[in-house]
Amino acid sequence: MTPTDPTVHPYIPNSVPAVRAAMLGALGAQGVEDFYADIPAALRLGRPLDLPAPLRSEAELVRHMRQLLGRSTTTRQALSFLGAGCYQHHVPAVVDEIVNRSEFLTAYAGEPYEDHGRFQALWEYQSLMAELLETDIVNVPVYDGYQAAATALRMAGRITGRRRLVVATAVDPDKLSKILDYVRPDHELTVVPVDPATGRADLAAVRAALDDGTAALYAESPSYLGIVDPALPELGRLAHAAGALYVVGCNPASLGALTPPSGYGADLTCGDIQPLGLPMSFGGSNAGFIASRDEEHLVAEYPSRLFGLVPTEVPGELGFGDVAYERTSFAVREQGKEWVGTAAALHGIAAGVYLALMGPAGMRELADAVLTNTAYAMQRLAGVPGVETPYAGSVHFADFMLRYTGALGAAEIDELLLARGIFGGRPLNATDALYCVTELHAKAEIDRLAETLQEIVK
Repeated sequence: MTPTDPTVHPYIPNSVPAVRAAMLGALGAQGVEDFYADIPAALRLGRPLDLPAPLRSEAELVRHMRQLLGRSTTTRQALSFLGAGCYQHHVPAVVDEIVNRSEFLTAYAGEPYEDHGRFQALWEYQSLMAELLETDIVNVPVYDGYQAAATALRMAGRITGRRRLVVATAVDPDKLSKILDYVRPDHELTVVPVDPATGRADLAAVRAALDDGTAALYAESPSYLGIVDPALPELGRLAHAAGALYVVGCNPASLGALTPPSGYGADLTCGDIQPLGLPMSFGGSNAGFIASRDEEHLVAEYPSRLFGLVPTEVPGELGFGDVAYERTSFAVREQGKEWVGTAAALHGIAAGVYLALMGPAGMRELADAVLTNTAYAMQRLAGVPGVETPYAGSVHFADFMLRYTGALGAAEIDELLLARGIFGGRPLNATDALYCVTELHAKAEIDRLAETLQEIVK
């Protein structure tokens, strides 16, 4: 509804002009625009949406949506080397079978509260994740890994009472934007550039950036560039020497082969469970985790739900319920330290099923396969004239960077690859692109990419 279009929607009570006016008056606002004042003008449309005429029937809507979906090319139709935070892994059929059961799919946030089946499923997820991460505590999932990183950093700020946050490794620019937006009311964010020669953390620069006002040092394993940085333990020592917490984001699929962050000093571990049984789904599906030791000063700052075992009225019988519920915005509402929603809880159940199916041996095989395929892909593609792998001296997991040295840029090469049925890497700039392989990539498919690049790179 606009000022010139006072349409009252039959299913939206707040579209009644008198009701809207009363709400605005109670809030002391002149109009809805007041609520968007924090959004920079350059990011705002500044005009009404140019919408087509409404569809008048369900049949029309279904036809329209099928037409839109028909325009898409999926990673099931084309050979894909996209990654950069959303990965193509095998999802066992039983994962979808279980999460689509009505008692899980329709039980929003576990309500009604006697629905202990969903509570138990999330408790099992937390337990399996804690074993994988070698931590004591894991939260019920938040929206995505971006939020998990931002929330972990705000937790560190509340625990230390300090303001500055320092980033030490390469981080996805989109994730960095989310972190900056989420922490800016209370924190200053300092990003230390990585060593351009190696893509790894610049230890001297990080040491210089830390001081007695630093709340947390943030690093990732692997980094956005796919690098497993050997400096990760030293970064933890630097953080602790400055009295800061060490917060590490990780890809959980790597932990069958790599030491979990808790093993080299991380106070808070965070990340996205998308690699654990969640499909790519046009940019999704995502859910974020945060993990730590079971220490009261850490647990008290979790804004999200934690499920644990509780005794019931029947002697010897245990149930499942919230731990320290008073921490959450569900309990204290607007007085909460942070507000978190519940949209990603179903993804936690999916990840729990996946981890139960894989077991320790399966996770080890998964990580070994990804490491092997990544090493082969980097070696094979580096042999293509006009293609370089700038950081070949480092161990990579899944993601790795290619640099094109010929006349064609990264975006142009991506277009030519797509015309040949291949999704290339994510362009980082004019010459560089971030590629990815997982356990699903056969040697012949990597060879096909190399041969195709050899045809088009000039």
